[in-house]
Amino acid sequence: MSLKRRRTHAPKPALDDDVICEHCSSGDSPAELLLCDKCDRGYHLFCLRPILPSVPKGSWLCPSCSHSDTKKPKSFPLVQTKIIDFFRIKRSSEETLTSIQDVRKKRKRGSSVALLKKKKRKLLPFVPTEDPKRRLEQMASLATALMATKAVFSNELTYIPGMAPRSANCPALESGGMQVLSKEDTDTLNLCRTMMKRGECPPLMVVFDPLEGFTVEADRFIRDLTIITEYVGDVDFLKNRENDDGDSMMTLLSASNPSQTLVICPDKRSNIARFINGINNHTPEGKKKQNLKCVRFDVNGECRVLLIANRDISKGERLYYDYNGYEHEYPTEHFV
Repeated sequence: MSLKRRRTHAPKPALDDDVICEHCSSGDSPAELLLCDKCDRGYHLFCLRPILPSVPKGSWLCPSCSHSDTKKPKSFPLVQTKIIDFFRIKRSSEETLTSIQDVRKKRKRGSSVALLKKKKRKLLPFVPTEDPKRRLEQMASLATALMATKAVFSNELTYIPGMAPRSANCPALESGGMQVLSKEDTDTLNLCRTMMKRGECPPLMVVFDPLEGFTVEADRFIRDLTIITEYVGDVDFLKNRENDDGDSMMTLLSASNPSQTLVICPDKRSNIARFINGINNHTPEGKKKQNLKCVRFDVNGECRVLLIANRDISKGERLYYDYNGYEHEYPTEHFV
């Protein structure tokens, strides 16, 4: 299981012991109370919508003082050539049609086997939306989110000089061992990656919500055990990121030796996984939202993180997964 880490620095000290949160009218949890640099009003980090995962670097303005910051971001132009260039797509219409048909055939063949051997169910590839125009709209929604967060698209784990080298990504270092992805499931994962390179994206739409920020919705029905996406970004040692204010670091390798533990940092290079939100796993209502699981696998001798449907997902349903997996290291009580 994986852990999406969010870190909170020590907030700016309140100038007055009587400062209360403008949202909940409480002065409790003073360590979580953030003051606006313009009006000096206080807000709990967890009372803000979307929730502020950590104290921002530099000045911070409350919602009332920063109306422009909450406006819906400018949409990426729905122009095929611009979208193809943004995602570096290489495809032909004949290849696209063939791969989609192959996915359908594979799903049909596998359905009867799954009924007979439930304990040996295999991962399923996502099925792209048939309408090319709708696929462009899906990719444009992701491009909009990436541009707004000043990130570039990547569907790979990246190794940057000065950070963790590729050689550090060694599944044998995992505390307790790491499950190995089977050959059949690896082939399915590779099929998903090939489809992405051809512009056949997962049937997902990134939308902007004033409460949750960017979030992801299913744009068609998705079956249980479907590979949604891989979690990607720059790979670094956790020890280098202890004071990082990034809001979406993901555990890649949880090593017995803490100095060898790796995290994925998607703030500069990422894909749609960056915008899939977590659930409040402290309430029955929150747990009901979860429709994805986050699993770390040994894929051909390299640690990889996959987001997989853990039940059937209806069209229009928002995607959520538990940040903590089984570790329960990050408090999610205040998640929407």
